[in-house]
Amino acid sequence: MIMKILVTGTAGFIGFYVAQRLLEAGHEVVGLDNINDYYDVRLKYARLEETGIAENKIEYGKLVQSAKYPKYRFIRLNLEERAMMENLFAEEKFDRVCNLAAQAGVRYSIENPHAYIESNIVGFINILECCRHNKVEHLVYASSSSVYGMSEKVPFSEDDRVDYPISLYAATKKANELMAHTYSHLYQLPTTGLRFFTVYGPWGRPDMAPMLFAKSIVEGKPIKVFNNGNLSRDFTFIDDIVEGVIRVINLVPGKEDEHPYYRILNIGNSQPVQLMDFIQTLETEIGKKAVLEMYPMQRGDVYQTYADTSKLEKLIGYKPHVNLATGIKKFINWRKKFMPD
Repeated sequence: MIMKILVTGTAGFIGFYVAQRLLEAGHEVVGLDNINDYYDVRLKYARLEETGIAENKIEYGKLVQSAKYPKYRFIRLNLEERAMMENLFAEEKFDRVCNLAAQAGVRYSIENPHAYIESNIVGFINILECCRHNKVEHLVYASSSSVYGMSEKVPFSEDDRVDYPISLYAATKKANELMAHTYSHLYQLPTTGLRFFTVYGPWGRPDMAPMLFAKSIVEGKPIKVFNNGNLSRDFTFIDDIVEGVIRVINLVPGKEDEHPYYRILNIGNSQPVQLMDFIQTLETEIGKKAVLEMYPMQRGDVYQTYADTSKLEKLIGYKPHVNLATGIKKFINWRKKFMPD
């Protein structure tokens, strides 16, 4: 079934890929992003250029036609712009919405709390209200593995209690899940929250460990290693994430679900990697040793992430499977081509 889908965050890492996959499947897509300067906007504009959206054509609040995909249009807009969001939904009549726009970054939330409330809370209520009033068939939205906090029970299951976030970013993601549940309950709005686990790959965010570490290794600069390297992450390759998102968009929760019209799912690789092993994999692929600087644990960080993906596998018949060595190889090959040093 061909649908009209709003994908928010399409200048961002995951949204960029999701929009392309939907377009390749024949759907009509409207992309939305505010192109903020949380990290270098040149990367965001480069992603947009890859999808046929030229930087010099972008005007705030105006839809731009892609030169590459006939069924793709893009609008630069803040989710917090309530009236403009309402107009967009009323005019476009979306079948489904995939909300991947958010103020990202755990550490940044400690220094800039208001940015997270505006984008992740105010912006999200606008999404919910627009979906409710425009009879959207399914809202899929990005949550995060950070909601599990310092849980020592592994792997992390969707049935675990997640009442103790240790960063404002995590608190906003937990709030999104609660808000979505309320709308699913009150208005029978089908919603699915996806708890992503440390996504990496080509076109990735420059504030994340793969990009930061690779850059430092290549340039011979020291890498900041927190908690003296005693951390593990469930690194999940972007292709696996996108495959999961696309399948979930097509799987609408209904009245018969355990929580009617409401679903939360983990998407992770289920193979946590020690930080020092991750660095070693990067060293091998780059062909150069890293210079390490050891630091204590940073506020807001967690010791480990580890996804239980059995619910995802049962519902959509899919489990992420790209191993770290393969994923890092693809990432480094892209980096050499896109950012030659």
